[in-house]
Amino acid sequence: MRFLLSASIWRTSPSRNIRTSVSCFSYSYRTCLAPPSRSYQNFSAPTFKFAMASSKDVSAERSRVCVFGAGNFGSCLSDHLGDSNHEVFMWARETELIEKFNATHRNSVYLTDHEFSKNITAIGPELPDAEFIQTMDVLLFAIPTQFLRQTLTVLHPRFNEKKHPLLVFVNKGIEVGTNALTLEIIADTCGPNIAKAATFISGPSFAKEIILRQPTSVSVASLTESEADKTSTLFHQPHFRCYTGSDPIGIELSGALKNVYAIAAGMSDGLGFKNNTRAMIITRGLAEMTRVGAAYGASPLTFLGLAGVGDLFLTCGSSNSRNYTVGYRLGQGESLDEIMKTWVASRRVSPRPRVQDAIRYLMELPPSRELDLPKAPHGPASRLLKKLGLDE
Repeated sequence: MRFLLSASIWRTSPSRNIRTSVSCFSYSYRTCLAPPSRSYQNFSAPTFKFAMASSKDVSAERSRVCVFGAGNFGSCLSDHLGDSNHEVFMWARETELIEKFNATHRNSVYLTDHEFSKNITAIGPELPDAEFIQTMDVLLFAIPTQFLRQTLTVLHPRFNEKKHPLLVFVNKGIEVGTNALTLEIIADTCGPNIAKAATFISGPSFAKEIILRQPTSVSVASLTESEADKTSTLFHQPHFRCYTGSDPIGIELSGALKNVYAIAAGMSDGLGFKNNTRAMIITRGLAEMTRVGAAYGASPLTFLGLAGVGDLFLTCGSSNSRNYTVGYRLGQGESLDEIMKTWVASRRVSPRPRVQDAIRYLMELPPSRELDLPKAPHGPASRLLKKLGLDE
């Protein structure tokens, strides 16, 4: 808003307001250098008071961080934290990737042109033991949601329950088979107190732009305000700004649902439709996301923030988005089988037949004007709130 104000002053009377314009710009830039205060998203969800397991204090100067996942986002966040002078351990499943990374500080599969921070050590393929986990200040999870339950089931007994590490989750999606959000998976495997202390990061943030230190802002949410503040402090840099909030359910749903609309936007572009059509898909997609969120007990305001409309705009309009690209190629006439085959081959990942089946199912559904959604949380939503003890 300050940049817009500055531009407005300049247009109105440039001869008399040059100093005012420059002053506004300078003030805007300086505020980006300081850690942000609680954002308007503070009002996006009620604040709960409850007993919880307290995490370790996090130092903005030097913390020990273990990042689970060496894909695009896990690698780029490892580099971001390593470049911020934190001691980072990046866990990967592939022995070859681990050995090559430690020898060259390059990821042989993802972001291959980038030389990573020397503060990163690759570890694995076995999950770290209790002694290692209890020396960590932060555990960051950047693994696919479908593998998270198994990983947390193994790691949780290795936590120090009285002072566990700060837990940060950047994975997106809903668990196949259970329809569980990450928050519910954490409650199932680690208990409700740790789930309430978990923090979630989401927003418009392509990995290849973060490693180039392009200015980026994200949403950080937790049911416990102090944990969100710790995460914001950990990640904050002049080029990487965090806005904290208290609605992790809304943050998670935003990250999962925007991918559906990205496929639709890609299909529209692939079919040759232009900007009007994409704007329609994005706007109606945002309305639908908000309705789904309300049915889950999330605040509608969350979907107007970085994790909602911000990430939706980014994902629905860029060829860097995998989901947009899948949609675009479908619109161009390629079969889903061929798209998945080439995608798997180029990214060295395992095929996911359930994902293919889900897309096929959606493509075969007859068109419907509206979703039939409940006005109050029930089903998976009420199940989650009950597990967290927030259903009263």
